[in-house]
Amino acid sequence: MMNATESRPLKPRTRAVHAGTRRSRYGEVSEAMFLTQGFVYDSAEAAEARFIAAGEDEFIYARYGNPTVAMFEDRIAALEGAEDAFATASGMAAVNGALMAPLQAGDHVVSARALFGSCLYILEGILPRFGVDVSFVDGADLQAWREAIRPDTRAVFFESISNPMLEVIDIAAVADLAYAAGAMVIVDNVFATPVFQDTFGLGADVVIYSATKHMDGQGRVLGGVVCGSTEFIRKTLEPYMKHTGGAMSPFNAWVLLKSLETMDLRVRAQVASAQALAEGLEGVPGLSRVIYPGLPSHPQHGLAMRQMGQGGTVLALEVKGGQKAAFRFLNALEIVTISNNLGDAKSIITHPATTTHQRLTAEQRTGLGISDSILRLSVGLEDIDDLLADLTAAAGTI
Repeated sequence: MMNATESRPLKPRTRAVHAGTRRSRYGEVSEAMFLTQGFVYDSAEAAEARFIAAGEDEFIYARYGNPTVAMFEDRIAALEGAEDAFATASGMAAVNGALMAPLQAGDHVVSARALFGSCLYILEGILPRFGVDVSFVDGADLQAWREAIRPDTRAVFFESISNPMLEVIDIAAVADLAYAAGAMVIVDNVFATPVFQDTFGLGADVVIYSATKHMDGQGRVLGGVVCGSTEFIRKTLEPYMKHTGGAMSPFNAWVLLKSLETMDLRVRAQVASAQALAEGLEGVPGLSRVIYPGLPSHPQHGLAMRQMGQGGTVLALEVKGGQKAAFRFLNALEIVTISNNLGDAKSIITHPATTTHQRLTAEQRTGLGISDSILRLSVGLEDIDDLLADLTAAAGTI
């Protein structure tokens, strides 16, 4: 962790630049990239001792830990307000580890139904194979959570803002229900980002991020991170991750460390643009609905303002006319890029029903509100006037 100014608490933007820095004997300004898969020992006795109990800043193998990866973990933990963190190869490796590591046959999990397709695959397809019982609920319905949580419920899981329909979950209320049953609260906080939401302060036990999204924010590398208590990260999660191979590479950790220095600035600019776009697109001919937590028309607008204070970087747009109209809109765009990532410096749009959520049945998509008319728009760093003109012109083709 950072040592220079421990006499006073540091603001998040400062922690995002300095926390976790480990300088080598060369005193480099930019974090060093230790691109090595293994480490050497002074003696056979030293190797034996390290395998028995590695000390702080003692490493064995890159799958177990690496100095560059450790810097990224420490920085995210400091930024998130967590005791510890474990960096993973991707966001989905983080979701898989956070769920698989603590659960066993006979456990029960309650999850929000509105999830990213790959998250749903783990909960619906993988966990039940190992004897874990999973119940799905409408995440915005607290009574549904209350009725689904049982004495044998081991964990609850949800996206704080769902992908792609932007349903906002009342984290504190769900956490209270979970704690009453002795269940842990696992939250995927990708859409809210650590910039805007104190997820641990709202009651989460474990917080997951796809670092591929806003943390990199420039479309370069995959990564994920799980934040939690030192007990959970090192005693429960780390053994599972290091033996199943889901660790982050040193190169990706180095790229992400550099990206964290500008994340606060980037995300705040993206959110400001997303708010302006949402307001500017309401009522535009060709669009039947603009879904954005920052708009008063959003069903959980008040909750989003209490939890985040902002609406996030992602909008959902409903076009008039189904898939053909949606594709016509997409193909008319000149600035906004058609792709399936989000949280990028470039504005990105996708048609969830045929891409990110295409593996779901038509009935599942209908239940989640993901019609053929829905588009997910991740707002980037382009000029807001250019983006609004591009999107408005595309809507005019419908």
